[in-house]
Amino acid sequence: MLYIVATPIGNLGDITLRALDVLKSVDLIAAEDTRHSGMLLKHFGIKKPFINYHEHNEAARAAELVERLARGENVALITDAGTPGLSDPGLRLIHECIQREVPFTIIPGPSSILTALIGSGFSTEKFSFRGFLPVKSGQRERELRVAADREETVIFFESPYRLTKTLAACINVMPDRQLCVARELTKKFEEFRRGTASELLTHYEAHPPKGEIVLVISER
Repeated sequence: MLYIVATPIGNLGDITLRALDVLKSVDLIAAEDTRHSGMLLKHFGIKKPFINYHEHNEAARAAELVERLARGENVALITDAGTPGLSDPGLRLIHECIQREVPFTIIPGPSSILTALIGSGFSTEKFSFRGFLPVKSGQRERELRVAADREETVIFFESPYRLTKTLAACINVMPDRQLCVARELTKKFEEFRRGTASELLTHYEAHPPKGEIVLVISER
């Protein structure tokens, strides 16, 4: 059986009892970054065989893991934070399991997407998650224009190093729309900062952001 296990997005106390039970019981844990996940497992006293599974070796690792699963091994797949398969490696392995009719299950847990959405205070009736914004400025602006035309709340991941560029683009694309920058979710310096793109840009130019960022755009 393959277990897709969600791990904390910041606060280690957010891991579920079911996730801990699974990680303690499987034969093998496949992790996006074994060093990062090693600290999580050490914190909870879990000692299991470990291999890496990331975007650069996903194709080969997926084939290897599905063979082990087909032989009856139990494998847990984890990522650095949150749920594998959402802007993180995992989807290829799930596809392989479906094609080979290898059983798998999802162990749900913390989600930066839902945490940011609810914390923004914007409408939760309809929303879409669009992944990471493109790095190139032209593609980023086109993606933001698509978001501006949607009649729903839109959620993006963004790097702290590109946030000010994204907010500057938002001034041109959606100057009056309310935005929320959700930063360092569940951690000591958690922040939900709301305002127009211009207001947020002024703040973050004066206070360069750090940590993981989720950008939430209010419905039109």
